[in-house]
Amino acid sequence: MSARPILIVDDDPALRATLVEQLAVDGEFLPTEAGTAAEAQAILVADGARFDAVLLDIGLPDGDGRDLCARLRRAGVKVPIVMLTGADAEADVVKGLDAGANDYIAKPFRLNELLARLRAQLRVFDNSEDAVFTIGPYIFRPASKLLLEPVKNRKIRLTEKEAAILKYLYRAGARPVARQVLLNEVWGYNANVTTHTLETHIYRLRQKVEPDPSNTCLLLTEAGGYKLDPRGGKLAA
Repeated sequence: MSARPILIVDDDPALRATLVEQLAVDGEFLPTEAGTAAEAQAILVADGARFDAVLLDIGLPDGDGRDLCARLRRAGVKVPIVMLTGADAEADVVKGLDAGANDYIAKPFRLNELLARLRAQLRVFDNSEDAVFTIGPYIFRPASKLLLEPVKNRKIRLTEKEAAILKYLYRAGARPVARQVLLNEVWGYNANVTTHTLETHIYRLRQKVEPDPSNTCLLLTEAGGYKLDPRGGKLAA
C-alpha cells in the first residue's frame, strides 16, 4: 500500500522533524508539517488537499489547537484528528474530544504507541460512512459501495469487489499496482482466483465509471497492473 499522507501540526520544529523522520521511515506514511494553526488550516482546506489524518498540538503560536479542530470539523474535514499535548488533565482531554478530536495523546509519548493509535483511527475511518474520496467526476463512498456523480445527479452502485479494487487503487496514489498484488489484497491468498477474475472485474468496473470505456482515463492499465488517475475523468469532461 502507498504511503498515507499525514499532516503534523506543532510549534516545536525539533518534534516535527522527529515525527516526520519516524513516520516516513518505513514508507507507511507521507508526512507534511505545519507550525501554526493558520498554516495548517490553509493546507487542509486547499483545493485538491488530501490527508488521511492530522496530528495536532494544542499549544500553537496563533491559537489553541482545539479551536482549530472545531473549525476544521465545521469546514467539513472528517479525517481522524489526534491531539498531541502536555495538557493531560481530564478537563483538557474532554475539551479536546468535544472539539472533534478522535484521540488524545499526552506528551511525552512513545512513538510506537502513537503509531498504533494512529493506525487504529485510520482503520475505523476507512470503514466508516465518513470515508469519502474524489475520483474524476465521482464522489466515492467505499462503505456504501457507491459512486455519486453530482453533475448528472446519478448514483452508481458497486459490488463489494469493485469497491475494494477502487479503494485499494486510490490508496496506491499514482503508483501502478501489479495484478497479483491487487488479487491478494482484494481476494486474499486464494489459489482458485486467477488474474482472469481480476481482469473481468476491471472490465465491468470500467463499463460503469469510464466516460468512454474504449479510451480509459480513470482506470488505467500500466506496468503489468493497474493505476487509478483520480483526476482523469475531470480532465476528460
